[in-house]
Amino acid sequence: MSRLDGYGRIDRSRTLTFTFDGTTYTGHPGDTLASALLANGVHRVATSVTLGRPRGIAAAWSEDPSGLVQVEEPFPEPMLLASTIELTDGLVARGLPGRGRLAEVPDTARYDRKYTHCDVLVVGAGPAGLLAARTAARRGERVVLVDDRPAAGGTLLGTERIAGRSALDFVADTVVELRSRPDVLHLQRTTAFGHYDDGFVLALERRTDHLGAGARRNVSRQRVHRIRAKRVVVATGAHERPIVFEDNDRPGIMLAGAARDFLHRHGVLAGREIVVFTSDDAAYDAAADLARAGARVTVLDARDAAPEAGARVCAEQGITVRTGSAVTGTHGAERVTHALVGDEAIPCDLLLVSGGWNPTAHLFSHVRGALRYEPALGAFVPGEPLDGVTVVGAANGTLDLAGCLAEGAGDRPAPVERTPTKVLWRTDGDPARQFVDLQRDATVADIARAVGAGMRSMEHVKRYTTIGTAHDQGKTSGVIASGITAELLCVPIESLGTTTFRPPYTPVAFAALAGRERGRLFDPERTTALHPWHVEAGAVFEDVGQWKRPRYYPRPGEDMETAVLRECAAVRGGVGILDGSTLGKIDVQGPDAGAFLDMIYTNLMSSLKPGRVRYGVMCGLDGMVIDDGTVLRIDENRFLVMTTTGGAAPILDHMEEWLQTEWPHLRVYLTSVTEQWATFPVVGPRSRDVIGAFAPGVDVSNEAFPFMSWLDTVLDGGDGIAGVPVRLARISFSGELAWEVSVDGWHAPAVWARLLELGAERGITPYGTETMHVLRAEKGYPIIGQDTDGTVTPQDLGMAWAVSKKKPDFIGKRSFSRPSNLDPMRRQLVGLLPVDPQRKLPEGSQIVENLTELPPPPVPMLGHVTSSYRSAALGRTFALALVKGGHARIGETLVVPVGGELVPVEVTSSVLLDPEGTRRDG
Repeated sequence: MSRLDGYGRIDRSRTLTFTFDGTTYTGHPGDTLASALLANGVHRVATSVTLGRPRGIAAAWSEDPSGLVQVEEPFPEPMLLASTIELTDGLVARGLPGRGRLAEVPDTARYDRKYTHCDVLVVGAGPAGLLAARTAARRGERVVLVDDRPAAGGTLLGTERIAGRSALDFVADTVVELRSRPDVLHLQRTTAFGHYDDGFVLALERRTDHLGAGARRNVSRQRVHRIRAKRVVVATGAHERPIVFEDNDRPGIMLAGAARDFLHRHGVLAGREIVVFTSDDAAYDAAADLARAGARVTVLDARDAAPEAGARVCAEQGITVRTGSAVTGTHGAERVTHALVGDEAIPCDLLLVSGGWNPTAHLFSHVRGALRYEPALGAFVPGEPLDGVTVVGAANGTLDLAGCLAEGAGDRPAPVERTPTKVLWRTDGDPARQFVDLQRDATVADIARAVGAGMRSMEHVKRYTTIGTAHDQGKTSGVIASGITAELLCVPIESLGTTTFRPPYTPVAFAALAGRERGRLFDPERTTALHPWHVEAGAVFEDVGQWKRPRYYPRPGEDMETAVLRECAAVRGGVGILDGSTLGKIDVQGPDAGAFLDMIYTNLMSSLKPGRVRYGVMCGLDGMVIDDGTVLRIDENRFLVMTTTGGAAPILDHMEEWLQTEWPHLRVYLTSVTEQWATFPVVGPRSRDVIGAFAPGVDVSNEAFPFMSWLDTVLDGGDGIAGVPVRLARISFSGELAWEVSVDGWHAPAVWARLLELGAERGITPYGTETMHVLRAEKGYPIIGQDTDGTVTPQDLGMAWAVSKKKPDFIGKRSFSRPSNLDPMRRQLVGLLPVDPQRKLPEGSQIVENLTELPPPPVPMLGHVTSSYRSAALGRTFALALVKGGHARIGETLVVPVGGELVPVEVTSSVLLDPEGTRRDG
């Protein structure tokens, strides 16, 4: 064991058991998986993704580029950093052999989101962030403080002093004060992973103890906070930077600050024979602390002289300091055994590196904040002020505690003198074994290859080499890659710059982003007022625009084809009834409603008389059909627009966008009433008998109630429906005599039951959407989105009659005159009759010229099958298709390749049944 008494903030009164790579170990509350593994002498935890090299723990928190593991219990997570996993009893994990794998069982945990508004958002609960939050809170502002660690304090380890007392006492007192204020929200275990315009920040809160018993309580595992702040204070600290040399990726090589963190936070001494290779002053504090803990330490400083304070503290601890010395390589297999300095091999079981510090300016960069190079730090710092954004502490380049405290309180401290950092990599050694990005196995040789290929921008080098694209987003590799590229190009690093930091700052699970919208809630299910009746009737459902719609009603022993043929025959020969309540319904009111609809539809709507109905087509600006349906004129200033089921929400949005952004002068009001109206088409030659009995006070003759008209009436009979207002409309989507009966949702079940009761002696048959599709296809009525694909005009559908020649303008009109829209070889809707009347064509099948065999690829395609059915009325199969120049090809024979066979088909009109339309009036 490498656990030391008297060190760390873990709870030694409790012992936790966990399993890693099949071996059982113990740890304590307060450990991370990384610290517990190191305490048990485990340094190798993973294998590199491309080269299969052993990899270990390289850092103590989210900047670790290599310590990825897969968690199996208590729930599966494919790729997590061992350094950020809080140890819990029963944890089971394994090292990644390059890549993780997705879980084989569904995640049953809950995830949610919360919306918060504040005056000040402070990101980071280190000393600078705590002071910034406290200052804002004392001013009476609403404050949100988020920090990704389990406890506040940032990188404070307890060895520091603030105002003459322990820094951790200062942290505890400040946290107590903040939590006592009602306008302060303090969230630990919460990572701000994305910063966007206008003070919008996304933060992920780990609401349980990350992987433990808390995850089994009835609380969400993770919560995404959507925070809108007037001002964002970035107090995210800095990341220590490694140095690149040959074989710098072995387990047992880590950042100097990480070894110090493991010692003081978790009581773990990660090695006994330690070499510290540095070009930065801060490594001397780590060397001294590790020596005090009992390790034998040697410091190799790449600079010509050691800092005075560092040299003094090393002398006090008996630490050998060698200046002008550099590690050029390492030996070891599962763990480093020697650090090479020229021809000398220095034995060690831990090699610490420290090449300076990079301010964690990611959130500043997310909102396009520019960085500038600070030579004294050898790092990039925020380089310009941003409205609503303040960067403080180490994130702003102030790397000493006194400066962070002054800056966190709102005062700009004087620059701290530091020995400039110059060393980023060793030019000697094999560039192919000098690793810049450990997770991507990207090396100095890869950068040299990118430069040799002509890459001159860091954005290009990043994409060429993949450096900075792994889980850590280049936290330790980004600036190093810039420095090496600058040297290879012989340009100053300040002129080359860095790549752009983009969200997310750390990986975020898709489940967290989805929140509660997953599984059955991913796309909420909507049901009509008759859903229980459909379930009891044995309906097989399909999803249509979020709605659960009955597809067909099978009787015992029937498959879908048999049931649909029976339903079709019942409608064509008698009477059927459909639950069409899901059709979109938009109430359009206002003095300018008619003029508005004239612009929305291709045909004229303002001339429609109250009490009448008109079919209409809507197009986009490109002239392509986006929806169709019927419009009822209620009175002079009111219309009811009926859309397709899937088009209800998009078309309302489409109409609102034009009304609000292009025609705000029009006095028009739009209201969705889709859920308020239940609609039941009653269809077939005997439908007049059913409607006549249902509404005996209404004259349902053709003369009194013509096609495409409507009226409102009040029912005067039947249980529970006397006095109920209903709307009757002569509309047909089947070519048959038909009425649509509309009623409010409350009375829908009673009205449906009454229609079934009155139709029983006439053989009324409930039918589903599949039968509806067959009936409409027999008449050549297209389904928008099935028989169209966003490249189809009304003319292509044979609906030139629906495009007004009288209106001066409407959406899409100008596009109809484009040469491409006038091309006679455009794909046009036609019917297809297989020569074999029993052969059903697969939908989506391609159509080619009449050939005896296919030519070598690529084979010229004429179009594709959009709808294909077996018809009871036609006594055969048929299909609809989009075919190049289809209207001129009627009568031709083409072929459809199906499973290696060429199926001959005859091209026909899209209207295959009752082309004269005589069935419409009974």
